[in-house]
Amino acid sequence: MTAPVLKPYTAADRPWLVEAHGRLYARDEGFDESFPALVDEILRGFEAGHDPAREAGWIAWQGGRRLGSIFCVRLDDDTAKLRLFLLDPTARGKGLGRHLLDTCMAFARARGYRRMTLWTHESHRAACALYARNGFACISATPVRSFGVELVEQHWERAL
Repeated sequence: MTAPVLKPYTAADRPWLVEAHGRLYARDEGFDESFPALVDEILRGFEAGHDPAREAGWIAWQGGRRLGSIFCVRLDDDTAKLRLFLLDPTARGKGLGRHLLDTCMAFARARGYRRMTLWTHESHRAACALYARNGFACISATPVRSFGVELVEQHWERAL
């Protein structure tokens, strides 16, 4: 099989991305329907008003099938925010997550951002380990009730 290819996000990817987030997070974390609704809202906002000179999204494809996503969006002039990082379970552990993360960080550096931040949950252990291996540090952790479950929300950051 051919290696995964990263393609720019388009609105045609939205239904898959909303469904995949909803399905995987419901299965793995017990998230309710408010989570895919949030993903849909984030994507619609990105489609309506992102700055292509400083923001981008990528979808990982292999053999005509979508396997993952990652987005780089502007938080402020110096700070990029990583969003909607997702890997299909069949694609995990094969280096694709690292490739997506590297692509996102390289884009942010090339656009002049000096740091990158992200929001996640403590329960996403594999993703948190990937972030830590790639120079991110958890700068805050807060217990919350979101998406119908008790979580520990985390904010991570790294210099670019």
